[in-house]
Amino acid sequence: MDIWSVCEPAPDRVGPNEDLVVSGPDFVVVLDGATAPKGIESGCVHSVAWLVARLGTQLALPLLGRSEAPLADLLADAITAARGEHADTCDLANPESPSSTVAMVRVGDEQVEHLVLADSPIVLRAPDRQVTVVADNRVDLLPEYTFEAVRRLRNQPGGFWVASTEPKAAYEAVAGTTERTAIELIALLTDGASRYSERYGHPWEDLVDTLATAGPQTLIDKVRRYDADAPAGTFRGKRHDDATAVLCRLLRRR
Repeated sequence: MDIWSVCEPAPDRVGPNEDLVVSGPDFVVVLDGATAPKGIESGCVHSVAWLVARLGTQLALPLLGRSEAPLADLLADAITAARGEHADTCDLANPESPSSTVAMVRVGDEQVEHLVLADSPIVLRAPDRQVTVVADNRVDLLPEYTFEAVRRLRNQPGGFWVASTEPKAAYEAVAGTTERTAIELIALLTDGASRYSERYGHPWEDLVDTLATAGPQTLIDKVRRYDADAPAGTFRGKRHDDATAVLCRLLRRR
């Protein structure tokens, strides 16, 4: 698998990039930490970037070791391990505990596995150029987006799920498998890059074509220009965000 990635902090970022890419010969993991609102007490002495790094490490170890466990099991184990690292110092029952989205792919001889938790989508392109978007859009279906509503519905049935302190969230992810021969390219994106399609309306086919022909940096540069020009009030969330774009090209097996 040929992997091409860019992981870039937001232009107005103060502090470390809260996105992370971890990859190996047959896998890619993309994480996007949820930036805590100012003045909110998380009950945790650690940063969002700290959690993202711990989750990335705990996911990379079994994947590099060629674990055959389902991706959801690997994610649940990673959340459990990260939880154990700060259970003695932090209030893990606080719903504002640091959290992260997760997008994972693992390429086998016959099948490609995928997992998406929260708003970091995966796009699969077939040899005939047909595109399939694997997305977890539950955060877009919330009845309201007040601080209180989001807090109440985070990692709850009928709400949305993220990787934080609850291992059971791993089993709420959107996961599946696809025949390897049915996939030519895979894109993994945090919402700082996927907004090219999700916020600014470009077809997903265009997004993948941009990645395949010009590369991840070009896609992110285009998004940055749209972000800067977008009129206030025309979008939900932050104007700028950390952005990660990964393109995987599946090589022909010998």
